[in-house]
Amino acid sequence: MENNKDAGDEPPRSPMADPTESDPKLETKSETDSQPPPNEGGEDAESAEKKEETAEDVIDDPPLSTPLSLEKAHEDMDQFLETLKQKEEASVEMPVFLDKFLDLVEDKIARYDAGDDRADDSSLLEAVSRISSLMKTVQTQHQPEPLMNRIGSIQQRAMTYLEEDFRLLMEQYRNATESDPGGHDHKGKHVEEQPQEDSENAPEESELDFPGYSEETISSLKEIAGEMVAGGYTAECCQVYMTSRRNAFDDALQKLGFEKFSIDEVQKAHWETLSREMIPSWINTFKQCAAVYFPGERRLVDEVFADRPELAAGIFSNLCRGVVIQLLNFLEGTAMTKRAAEKLFKLLDMYETVRDVIPKMDELFSEEHVAEELKTELNLAKSRLGEATISIFGDFENNIKSDTGKTPVPGGAVHPVTRYVMNYLTTSGDYKETLEQVFKEHSKIERADSTSRPHGESQGQNGKEDEKAAASPFAAQVMRVMDLLDSYLDSKAKLYKDNCLTSFFMMNNGRYILQKIKGSIEMAQVMGDNWCRKRSSELRAYHKKYMRDTWHKVLESLKHEELTVNGKVDKPKLKERFKTFNALFDEIHRTQSSWVVKDGQLQSELRVSISAVIIPAYRAFLGKYAQVLDPGRQTEKYIKYQPEDIENYIDELFDGKPHQSIAKRKT
Repeated sequence: MENNKDAGDEPPRSPMADPTESDPKLETKSETDSQPPPNEGGEDAESAEKKEETAEDVIDDPPLSTPLSLEKAHEDMDQFLETLKQKEEASVEMPVFLDKFLDLVEDKIARYDAGDDRADDSSLLEAVSRISSLMKTVQTQHQPEPLMNRIGSIQQRAMTYLEEDFRLLMEQYRNATESDPGGHDHKGKHVEEQPQEDSENAPEESELDFPGYSEETISSLKEIAGEMVAGGYTAECCQVYMTSRRNAFDDALQKLGFEKFSIDEVQKAHWETLSREMIPSWINTFKQCAAVYFPGERRLVDEVFADRPELAAGIFSNLCRGVVIQLLNFLEGTAMTKRAAEKLFKLLDMYETVRDVIPKMDELFSEEHVAEELKTELNLAKSRLGEATISIFGDFENNIKSDTGKTPVPGGAVHPVTRYVMNYLTTSGDYKETLEQVFKEHSKIERADSTSRPHGESQGQNGKEDEKAAASPFAAQVMRVMDLLDSYLDSKAKLYKDNCLTSFFMMNNGRYILQKIKGSIEMAQVMGDNWCRKRSSELRAYHKKYMRDTWHKVLESLKHEELTVNGKVDKPKLKERFKTFNALFDEIHRTQSSWVVKDGQLQSELRVSISAVIIPAYRAFLGKYAQVLDPGRQTEKYIKYQPEDIENYIDELFDGKPHQSIAKRKT
């Protein structure tokens, strides 16, 4: 017999049988029978003892008259293999029933080749287990090469069937999501219908359906994987597993609506398509992967390769890392698109997604080097988004400064830039915690051309509370934007030639700003109560200035001074006073009815304050001097309004609708 080299810890592949070489049956007992008989009469005690020891080493064969079943052969093989474990000899004589066992296994494989039902795969699995153990034995002992080749050939043929069974079982995740309620697996067994994966389901519900294998299937996968690995077919087993699960992941990503795009394709995509379709799909996919698919995949691989945890970890890392790289490629492409203010909030959504996924990845990837590598890639991706966010804020400031239009907003309405900036900031407030983190971690790349002077230089001493609110980098950034907006509005207010409209414009815009800040809990926290009180004080000042500039002359016309001379009313002066009041009020009504106040509360406050000043003064003036004028046409000519009329006309102010002159209405 030829000697074989010792096998290592990982079972080597079985050698193939030489097709040109015959496959003789190994008759171990015939060799024993051919030995000359011992000296019948002269055995000494030592010879008898040796003979007894030799008899113990030989494994008894079953009686040749009894047909040997595969089950019985398994029992005999187990006994034989157990005996081998207890022997220390380099070579052990093979029993005759070994040939019969190999014949039975070959016969079973031949029936499979002929298309027989493979429902009883368990017997093949048991046979493969013993074949693999036998192969390890013959490779470490001085056994005939034909025997080794035969065992290797049988093992390879059996492993081919196991590999196919493993593949078919792995594909059962497809059956679990198909709608056929009467689906059957490759063995003809009924497969219970599983609900299809729904991307809108909560993770807790979806997690119950993924990866979609029954406990029985997982148990079968574990058994087959164990035999393939034990028999030296680890690579084939892992390849089948990886291919099947990659396909499963592709199916899952497709159902979630996520498509594979290169970085270049993402950069070239229209932003409307990115923001409306692609980014929401990416966010949902990443969250589902971290909450449902990756944990489910980890559980599956740990169960199938329970006996080889290091192998399971490697498979899981390779499988999931490929998916993560796809997702990060999309992120990188998005972060590299042209900067624009409208992109900020979608980038923040992506930033939050990556930030929240990182701790989950640490839990899933237990291998230190894999976890560190993946965590590094995720943090780099998060940094790209953070840097893009801060850069966009710098561009946002520049957009405000770049508006140098010289046309005032009609009617002193809220300026479009005011609406844009405040809506932008209040929406930013929804991301306050995230933006605090972004500016804290990534503010070193702040653009040099942004409004970079320290906030304290432009704000002065606004109180300790404001200083506390502005302590964070994000709060300071918001303060700079607010300062910039105030300067912008000051420049636009100067475009009005009417001082009343200037005050009205600043009051209108200031009120809008204050209400937007108060309406956002997050932005109110950023700006602080002192800022709100200061802004309210400024608004009251604009209000007073508007009232003084607009209605002071009207009130002057209703004064009683200089109307009485020597105890008598000077009629010409009285008539002039009524004419002045009528002209001033008619002009104010005609002009300011077209002014715009969209804030219902401010509109009401203005009308009430005007009525509170004008109507009592007019009622008193009218009550004292109306009877002085001659009844008839003279009274109608100079007394055009009753107090109720004045109140009604005041209620028409600031609705943005030009009204016909009161004088023309009365003609």
